[in-house]
Amino acid sequence: MQPFKTTLIALAASLFVAPSAFAIDNNETATGDAAYGRGLAIRWCSSCHQVTADQQRSKAGAPPFTTIAQSPGFNGDRLARLMLSPHPNMAKLALSRTAVDDIAAYILSLKK
Repeated sequence: MQPFKTTLIALAASLFVAPSAFAIDNNETATGDAAYGRGLAIRWCSSCHQVTADQQRSKAGAPPFTTIAQSPGFNGDRLARLMLSPHPNMAKLALSRTAVDDIAAYILSLKK
């Protein structure tokens, strides 16, 4: 009976953790460092995207970060999936998950 009891306790604990994780994702908050993410975005993303309001040039078709920030359902996980499995129009970047979280935090800071 002991393994069953342990499994039941683990399942009950996951029910308390899962809703809070979902709430974080649903509220579109970010766990990264937005200020550091801004610097990373300027370095890695500004050749295509408009990363800051004062940036003069960007690649046609690449959405500005302010537009990305307004996208329904945008969050760090969605950005990570996109950056770790880039589509044909996006350059393949060798960034860590922490760096992606920092960039996502910066993008979310632009949300109005």
